[in-house]
Amino acid sequence: MQQRPHRAAALVIGNEILSGKVEEANVAVLARALRGLGVSLERVVVVPDEVETIVREMKELSASHDFLFTSGGVGPTHDDVTIEAAAQAFGVRVVSSPEMEQMLRAHYRERCTEGHLRMALVPEGASLEVTREITWPTIRVRNTWLLPGIPEVFRMKLPVVVSWVAAQVGGALAFVSHAAYVRLDEGVIKPMLDRVVAEYADVSVGSYPKWMDPAYKTKVTFDGRDEARVLAARDAFVALLPAGEPQRVE
Repeated sequence: MQQRPHRAAALVIGNEILSGKVEEANVAVLARALRGLGVSLERVVVVPDEVETIVREMKELSASHDFLFTSGGVGPTHDDVTIEAAAQAFGVRVVSSPEMEQMLRAHYRERCTEGHLRMALVPEGASLEVTREITWPTIRVRNTWLLPGIPEVFRMKLPVVVSWVAAQVGGALAFVSHAAYVRLDEGVIKPMLDRVVAEYADVSVGSYPKWMDPAYKTKVTFDGRDEARVLAARDAFVALLPAGEPQRVE
């Protein structure tokens, strides 16, 4: 019997996301990385740069999930309040990390300002996670990772997260996904999907219409951690299709 998947949540922080000034680009990358480790991203919450709101959500999400990953609010400006909120959520002080302060001074040298040194602030007791390749620390408070919102930096730091989470989940089976592409709309394939869903309750089946594409009308996906069952579910669906379908399987 398979163990239950570890559960994760993401807390996306920033007025720029909620106002539409910046397009969120980190959740999909995080979800794919976690699925490769057998971790299920089960909730995503987007909040403004408000300490009280961040504290409330961080407390709830970190308590109800195995892992929590935040995105945004760890820079040096007035609207970067994630560090302060994390400290409040976990009942600790905000302190300056001597290690990070030294790295900042070495990097900026004579250009180093008090604004730069704000990036050395961490919740007291936080772990500063690094790998051999990524030596600039990523902040972790218990099961909660405080990641930058800038997509390029988020991606740069993600291998640190992956390395640590992989050690925690102890070789859990990664999720696998297969798909069938058909030129039938969802109203036509619904009875077929219902049969497969009923027979393969351990496989997650998704149906995604595509408009204005001559190649196919609906992509049907089959996800799970047992590849044999996932493939069996996909093939059971394919067997129910009329002649000439599907257009493609993967």
